[in-house]
Amino acid sequence: MARTMRKVRVGDVVRTNQDKTAIVEMIWKQRHRLYRKQVRRVARFYVHDPENQCRLGDTVRIEETRPISKNKHWRLLEILDRKQVAEVRPIDLETDVAPEITQPRILAAEARAEAAEAAAEAAEEEPAVQEESIEEEPQVQEEAKEEPVDEEPTAQEESIEEEPEAEEEAIAEEPAAQEESIEEEAVDEELGDQEEVAEADAVVVAEDEPAVEDEPAEVEEEPPGNQEAVEEAPESDEDPGGDVLDKQEEEK
Repeated sequence: MARTMRKVRVGDVVRTNQDKTAIVEMIWKQRHRLYRKQVRRVARFYVHDPENQCRLGDTVRIEETRPISKNKHWRLLEILDRKQVAEVRPIDLETDVAPEITQPRILAAEARAEAAEAAAEAAEEEPAVQEESIEEEPQVQEEAKEEPVDEEPTAQEESIEEEPEAEEEAIAEEPAAQEESIEEEAVDEELGDQEEVAEADAVVVAEDEPAVEDEPAEVEEEPPGNQEAVEEAPESDEDPGGDVLDKQEEEK
């Protein structure tokens, strides 16, 4: 391929941890075909750097070349801009800073160390306190177990003694209650028989008395015209009877 036709790109160095190799990142924007919005595109290239000149943050120009390895087919042309990056760790910078700035941090670190030591001591003391409490708990439990053992049998014996007495009293009261109930039933039956007999007698007397009283009432209720007819009837009967007797005497 002619050198004039090879691709050239410009990007920033993002990694230099490999020997004779640097990773260059190029960022550009492109319009989306459908949505017509600007889309951020990122491309990374493995660049051949035989002298290890690249540093993190440098802006470099690279050119396409033949495949040098599996992923590397770009080579470094030139370094356009050098970026100053500290090669020491941030913790090492504190030694070169003024004491007024580092003193609060040192005090804070000492306070944290003291708090950690106090927490460790408290954690060591807790097991001892727990062991003492564990030793005291069995003693309390043994005392609590011994006390109910002495009291429970007496309470059980008293309850056992009270139960037979209550049963005997109940058994003795049952026959007496039964006898009293039987006597009351007999008395109630006798009273009931007497009441029935008295009611029957009263019914008989009541049936007889109204019949006697009704006859005079019927006679009294007859109208006065009937009374005169009744009084006249005997007189008419007496006359025929007397004539018959007179005739019989004459015949004799």
